Order: sequence, then structure tokens, then C-alpha cells
Amino acid sequence: MPSDAPRTAPRDRPDPQLLELAAACGVATRFTDWRGRESAVHRSTIEAVLTAMGLDVSGPAAVDDALREVRLRPWRRTLPPIVVTREGRTHHVPVHVPHGDPAELVVELEDGGGWAGLRQVDRWVDPVHVDGRLTGRATFEVPDDLPLGWHVLRVHTPSGDSACPLVVTPDALELPPALQRGRSWGYQAQLYSVRSARSWGVGDLADLAELSSAAAEQGAGWVLVNPLAAASPVPPMEPSPYLPTTRRFVNPLYLRVEDVREVAYLPPADRAAVEELAAGCRATNTDPGEIDRDAVWAAKRRALEVVFRHGRTPAREAAFRRYVADEDPGLSDFATWCALAERHGLPVSAWPREVATPEAAAASGAAAELAERVDFHRWLQWQCDEQLRTAQDMATAAGTGPGIVHDLAVGVHPDGADVWSLGDALAHGVTVGAPPDAFNQQGQDWSQPPWRPDRLAEQAYAPFRDMVRTILRHAGGLRVDHVLGLFRLWWIPQGSPASEGTYVRLDHEALIGILALEAQRAGAVVVGEDLGTVEPWVRDYLAERGVLGSAVLWFEYDGASPRPPEDYRELALASVTVHDLPPTAGYLAQEHVALRDRLGLLTQPVEEERRRDRAEQDRILGLVRERGLLREDAGEQGTVEALHRYLALAPSLMIGVSLVDAVGDRRTQNQPGTSLEYPNWKMPLTGPDGRVVLLDDLVRANELRVSPLDTFDSSPYGVTLAGRVPGFSADEHVEARLQV
Repeated sequence: MPSDAPRTAPRDRPDPQLLELAAACGVATRFTDWRGRESAVHRSTIEAVLTAMGLDVSGPAAVDDALREVRLRPWRRTLPPIVVTREGRTHHVPVHVPHGDPAELVVELEDGGGWAGLRQVDRWVDPVHVDGRLTGRATFEVPDDLPLGWHVLRVHTPSGDSACPLVVTPDALELPPALQRGRSWGYQAQLYSVRSARSWGVGDLADLAELSSAAAEQGAGWVLVNPLAAASPVPPMEPSPYLPTTRRFVNPLYLRVEDVREVAYLPPADRAAVEELAAGCRATNTDPGEIDRDAVWAAKRRALEVVFRHGRTPAREAAFRRYVADEDPGLSDFATWCALAERHGLPVSAWPREVATPEAAAASGAAAELAERVDFHRWLQWQCDEQLRTAQDMATAAGTGPGIVHDLAVGVHPDGADVWSLGDALAHGVTVGAPPDAFNQQGQDWSQPPWRPDRLAEQAYAPFRDMVRTILRHAGGLRVDHVLGLFRLWWIPQGSPASEGTYVRLDHEALIGILALEAQRAGAVVVGEDLGTVEPWVRDYLAERGVLGSAVLWFEYDGASPRPPEDYRELALASVTVHDLPPTAGYLAQEHVALRDRLGLLTQPVEEERRRDRAEQDRILGLVRERGLLREDAGEQGTVEALHRYLALAPSLMIGVSLVDAVGDRRTQNQPGTSLEYPNWKMPLTGPDGRVVLLDDLVRANELRVSPLDTFDSSPYGVTLAGRVPGFSADEHVEARLQV
């Protein structure tokens, strides 16, 4: 059989009706793999994915019924569940009414104003019989001069009124003022790994504030951190920041207990108890071994419970209740899940029936019975919100950039709070992942349930909007991990290998538009991680909407040749490495090849993989030498520095420097495709010698220098990197040394 032949055997080929149903639901039946070969999707995969969408495909008759129902769905509604349009553009809206009935469409603006008499356009569509009634379709035009915002579209008909949200989104997201002035560089850090002498064994929000402030003093405009989203409140705590229990709320593990205002007013005995708990955790700050989140959270939870019991002043209580009102009902649902997890443990499947859903928990009185614990978990989120505000204020005090850039994970834990509270907005029986590619040749299964496109639309994208809005409350930017997931996601039927999945499309126009609207209102930049197998038009679309892409030096190729940095995209965050690769020193030593070989993740002989990897490295290092940036006798340190000098030639709007490179760390933070096989997301920040590097070592005043030199300095190993700071004029270039 030719190598590019479809992999689907005749007996497994879907019939035409199943193919038509899949197309109507945005389910791919063929796709192009990472080698450029077209592959056909197994019938069993298509059936499993459609079943996860709530459709019965158990036989030909069932498929026919499902296809008929999918086609009739829009005709059963007077208005779509939501209308998302762009500013400056007209938009046509279908309105379904009994055939021959008149309809009037009006807009109720977000600020209370109105917009009456939307124009009906001449577009004939044959009426359709729906449930025994002949239903017609009228088409109305939404004008192009509506203001940005979440408005209401309302239709008046003889049969009654109907309404749906009308969202006017930016045609292109505006850059924050600091980035409008020019390019900016910043640090990329895994916060849990960045500990100070005052940490409780894990880097926290106070450490983030210190790091961001120090970076700003060096001339950096931002700090990009791993997702800070919440994990389970009961052990074992999931270490991966990319597998949270919810993407909307924060892991209270990152709280600095002493920075809670009420700690200052504790009685002496309680203050002593808090300090004793802190001292036990601080003893681990200089241990280069794996971070023990469970031990840290156990100590912090006990200390925070002490503080919570002592209450708040009336003014502070009022501020707390305002925060709850702003974030409800999602906040209370999350807090209730946390309280129930403490009482019943996990998994949720083992919980009593009367608490199986938020509605059941409320109806059964279980939520009211746990009211104090629910309030405790709401209070924890308020404290996270306050400390994030402080960190962002410190990050932007110097006025050099957007400040803290948060990271949004692709999805959530399959047994987490979002799965419990969002119901069928998330699909069941499938998980999200990625098809095989050059670096993960068996594909990836991230064990996360995907959004159901139909249900997300029916909920007017409220879960997505609320999540983005909460994350951007105190942020200057948002990196969207695997931004391709807002266009299409790789669904894998449970029990199948990652290679046996298929793509499912989402309404990217709605999702990107809502993301841009919420970011513009927050004054934030959005970066899409668009690495991997990307449809050619996607990057152009993101640039059109003002969303930055990602450029990683090792992955930037133009055909078979490395792309020169001058040809990198301007609307991008460029970096030498990412968290799914070893630090640059380790990458140059091919530690990623050795690790994947040791864990059985390679599909080719290890020596062949080493030769291929070395050839790719040599191609890039050859270009660096051609620019005169790397001597033949340069060692590891000199090579890492040269790669950053080379990267600084790129026109990209944001230039990222991984903190692990800045201190000479070598250890991999995460090996994709593994769970328990490797201690992912547990490594504290260490130097070239393997000893812990504390934040205090990085920010002491006598070890930081800021001067108007013509250099771009990300300071690995304490040595200046020669190159230009993006966005600064000739007399504004800085040298900032982190000496460890």
C-alpha cells in the first residue's frame, strides 16, 4: 500500500449519511498529518465523537434521525442562541417565525440605550415544516456602527418576543499602550519553582510580585507565568498547572499567608501557630528535590483557617461580599465543589446522588449544610484576587510593559470542579489531545474533556467569557496555550490511543471575538501558542484579529531551512525555548532525546533521533556563527548567550527569556506524553551546579544593574547577552545582570 494511502480499511469506512452528519457537526472525517499525508478517520472514532455530542448513531436509521434533528435545530429557535459580530461590519441574523408572520428586531444596548428598527434584507429562503408547522426565515441586518459590548437582540412577533445576546467585538484587538510604544522583553517563569527565603516551599504570589518588580527595574516589560488555576483542595494535588480543576479560579496554594491583611491582627498564640507552620515549610526552600505541594497546602490551609475564623472588619466584609457578587454564581459553584470534595473525597463519581450536580446539592440542602466551608473557599479566592492585584500593580509601577501575563490551559481535570458545575457544556466519553508530531510521535492525550461546541453556543459562551474575564481582572496579558483549540480540537475516544482521534471544529469567530473583547476591556495583550500542526490560514486570521502568535527558535522553519530571525513575525512572542523542552543548556546536550528514549516515547531508533536532532541544532547554530555571534570554541554558556543574541534580531513584538536559561538551569520541567513516569512540574529553580537559586539571590540590589547600554540582557549565568532591547531607542538600551 502506498505510504500516503488512507489508513481506513474498507470495512471501517463510514457511510455517506454518517459522513454528512459528521460534517454538519464539525467533525473531521479526514485530516492532514504532521508529515503532510492525508489520513482518513476510523468509523468507530467518528461514531464515538458524535455520541459524545449527544447524538444516537447506533444504526443507519438513528443516523438519519440525528441528521434530520441537527438540520432542524436552528429552525426550532426564533433567534440564534447568540450573535457575535465585529465592530465596523454589518451582520445578517436569521429569524424563524410561523411562515408569513411579521417580525421586528431591536437592539438593547449594554449601557441602557436602544437601537430600533433593524433593516430586513431581501433574502428568500424556502419555509420548512417543523413539528407540524410551516416555519419561515426572515433575515435582518445588524448595522456596522454599534458600540463594542454585550448587548441584547430582541424580536417582536405576533407569537411573542424572543431575545438573545448580541456581542460586538473588536475587529482587531488593540495593543496595550506599553506595546504600542514599541517592542518589549520579559521573563517566562514557572511560579511554583521560583522560591524565596520567605516562601512556604512553593513560589507564591508575593514571589511573583517581587520577580515582576525586579524584572521591571531591569527594563523588562512583563513576566509570563504558568497557569495559576486551582487544583483539588484534597490530596493528592495535581502537579500539572495545565490540568486544573477549573481554569477560572486560582490555586490558593499560591497565597502568601503573611500578606493576608487580617494576619496582622491575630492574637499572639495564633500568630505563633502560623509562624510555626511557615517555618516547617521554609526549611525546604533550599532543597533541590521535588516540590511537595500536598505538604505545603496542608500547612497553608491550617494557617488560613486560623485567619478566616477571626473574621473581618465591616468594611473588609463588605469588600469580600462585593467580590462574591461580582464572581457569582460561578464562584459559589466552585466553592461548593471544594467543600464537597473535602467531605466526600474524590472522584466525584463516588459522591452521593444528592450532590451529583450543583442543582442537586442546592435542592438537597447539602450546600447550605456546608455553608461555612463554602464561605472559606470563596474567601480564599478573594485573597488570591487581592494578592494578584498587588502583584500586577508592582509589575506595572515602572511603566515599561503590560506586567503579568497569565497562561490559559487547554482544558480541565476530568474529575474537577468545572466538569461538575458546567454539566454538558463539556463532552463526556472523549478527551482532548494532539495527533502524532515530530516531538511526540505517539500523539498526546491530555485527559481533558473538551467543550461541546453546540452546548457552548447554546449557553451564549458564558462559561468561556466568565473564565477569561476573571483571569484578566488583574493582568496585562493572556497567553492561550494551544490556541488552535479555539478553532479545532483533537478529540480522542476514551480507551483509544491518541493517534486514533479526529478534529472537531468550534466557532472560532465567536471565541476569538469574545476573547478580544474581554482583553480590550482589560487593556491586555493576547498571545496564542500556535505551535505544532497549524492550518495555514489560522496564523493569518490571528494576526488579523490582533492576537500575537508564538515563535520558538528551534521550531521556526521555512520549508527545510531554519527561518532567519529577521523573518520572524512581528505580531509574535519569540523565545529560544518553551516549558515542554529542557532549558537551553539541556536541549543542546540532547537531554530531551535521552529522556524520551528512557521513557519509551520514541518511535525511531535513538541514534537516528540523535542524528536528526543534532543536524537540526547544527543548522541553527551555523546561522548564528554566520552572524558572528558564536565562536567555534564557545562552550555551553557562550552558546546559550549567542542564541539569545540571535533571537534579539527578530522584529517580534515580545521577546521572551526563560528564567531557567537566565540562571543556567538544566532540568526539564515537563516531558509531554508522561504522567507518573517523570516528575513533571515539580522541579525548583536551580543553577548550573544543581543547587537551588532563590529569588533573593536574583533581586538583591547590589546584584542588579540597570544602565543605558546598547545590549539586550537576559543574563543567563550572570553574563550579559549582547543584543538590542526590543522597542528602545539607541540611548535607551539596557543592561540588566542577574548574577547567581
